[in-house]
Amino acid sequence: MKAIRVPAYGGPEVLRYEEVPTPAPGPGEALVRLEAIGINFVDIYQRLGQYKVPLPFVPGSEGAGVVEAVGAGSGGVRQGDRVAYAGRLGAYATHAVVPVPRLVPVPAGMDSRQAAAVMLQGMTAHYLSHATYPLQAGDTALIHAAAGGVGLLLVQMAKMRGARVIGTVSTAAKATLAREAGAAEVVLYETQDFEAETKRLTGGQGVQVVYDSVGRVTFERSLNCLAPRGYLVLYGQASGPVPPLDLQVLAQKGSLFITRPTMGHYVMTREALLERADAVLGWVASGRLRVRIDRTFPLAQAAEAHRALASRATTGKLLLLPG
Repeated sequence: MKAIRVPAYGGPEVLRYEEVPTPAPGPGEALVRLEAIGINFVDIYQRLGQYKVPLPFVPGSEGAGVVEAVGAGSGGVRQGDRVAYAGRLGAYATHAVVPVPRLVPVPAGMDSRQAAAVMLQGMTAHYLSHATYPLQAGDTALIHAAAGGVGLLLVQMAKMRGARVIGTVSTAAKATLAREAGAAEVVLYETQDFEAETKRLTGGQGVQVVYDSVGRVTFERSLNCLAPRGYLVLYGQASGPVPPLDLQVLAQKGSLFITRPTMGHYVMTREALLERADAVLGWVASGRLRVRIDRTFPLAQAAEAHRALASRATTGKLLLLPG
């Protein structure tokens, strides 16, 4: 089989397209022939060594395809089943071995590109809006990178829950996408101060929650956008890690809350995984949730895909196609 391997931490150039032995599924596992692979910022963090993964490794934690073989005791899936998964390292490849309990069925009529595009980012948007800070009707949420892969999905889910959304984006074209997804107001952060605009748009009251995937360059001003007892949900660090914080600052700014969630803790059981995945895939299948695939790359061009994602010039999802 073909795979992208990382022999050393570094820039996109460390991503090596190589031929490797096709693994055999063990007990409770399935071999999935991947048809589409999701690209996420966590892949970049791992490639750089910001999130440590033992070397060498095959990056990627999200994909969709067809079950090609199953190991002993792998009840629940059969050869030929169409499945998707997220949260299992090793997806940048033509084949991946995945524990059967982590696989979810792809609804009839949904292609593998849609499924791969929405698994990790869709379930991320789901736990952020439904569990980390469960949005309620009447809440106002500030969503950074509102035209990104998670951002567009999170804006839609926030709107589903009756919240008012203020989104931040870099360009007018991205602002249009955020508004189409349901954002009531959009701030162009390169020409506008999002803190000042958020305070103006909320009459000085602030927002109940900030969903921040940017990190270092937005962190302090995100705190300043919160209403008393508001939540800063820091779920990414596209601009770099946030600086150390004196927790007394949280009291001074209004008894604020900060949390740094990760999806693994929201899908720890099979039941939790299916609850989130079935909701997200069902919404996509029914047309209630729209998935924007920005562009696709052949598997061999994973380095170019990483450069595109890091440029922040993309809107929606990037995919690798093994075929």
